[in-house]
Amino acid sequence: MKKIGFIGLGIMGRPMAKNLLKKGYALVVTDLNQEAVADLVAHGAESAASVADVAKAVDTMITMLPNSPQVEAVALGANGIADNAKPGSLLIDMSSIAPLAAQKIAAGLKEKGIRMIDAPVSGGEPKAIDATLSIMVGGDAADFAEAKPILDCLGASAVLCGSLGAGNTTKLANQIIVAVNIAAVSEAFTLATKAGVDPQLVFEAIKGGLAGSTVMNAKVPMMLAGNAKPGFKVDLHIKDLNNALDTAKGVDAPSILTQEAMKMLQYLHDNGEGNSDHSAIAHYYEKLAGVEIRPKA
Repeated sequence: MKKIGFIGLGIMGRPMAKNLLKKGYALVVTDLNQEAVADLVAHGAESAASVADVAKAVDTMITMLPNSPQVEAVALGANGIADNAKPGSLLIDMSSIAPLAAQKIAAGLKEKGIRMIDAPVSGGEPKAIDATLSIMVGGDAADFAEAKPILDCLGASAVLCGSLGAGNTTKLANQIIVAVNIAAVSEAFTLATKAGVDPQLVFEAIKGGLAGSTVMNAKVPMMLAGNAKPGFKVDLHIKDLNNALDTAKGVDAPSILTQEAMKMLQYLHDNGEGNSDHSAIAHYYEKLAGVEIRPKA
């Protein structure tokens, strides 16, 4: 089966890479975190000393990196993909970055005959682990078709949303909805708690109705348990909303709710919760209300 290069073994990348190994793909991996590399090697992957070594060893690469600058450095920087990959190679960038940055990186790679699609994901660590991510893709239809069997090993759906950059635009729309949904859930369950109604019972009563959502089902149990272990960090959501706000400004789209959600996330960052799960938006409301969202004993 095809050998794939995988660059970036963080919270999301590590379980995604393991799922490709489970499906029979051979992997060549690299990351700054050598413990993560060792973990993948223990599961059957081959390690590479550098991005350049990965690019020389394969004709299909996946990047799963924090933001635009890291992807640009890996793709176009010294000892990166552009200078070392074979012409005709395909880069599947699954990072969540700014759409304009994705287009710039793709243009730089194209000069060297290297193809690229942007394919950011939604679902956080739990869905990365169980391979049920939602994958939003931008790029050429033929490149998407080539990548689709790989993407199907990582997600429950992979949808071509348009030309290159459309995947990340779709991801920004997703991240706006997720942030505002978490904020709405936090506000609602704070209200219930302040009014003396058991939030666990509120959750049971409304989760099957119109207010129910994947976000509610995933995040309310964490809020009720006081669990902020990161499936998706506050600081990463700040990064995404910054990209959303920049994009909204560039296309002259209103961003009222995004700006409000950003204020809440920035408050958490400023108060030491940048590495907490984004469900910690509930802590912002708990601080304002002077209560904790917990079931009654």
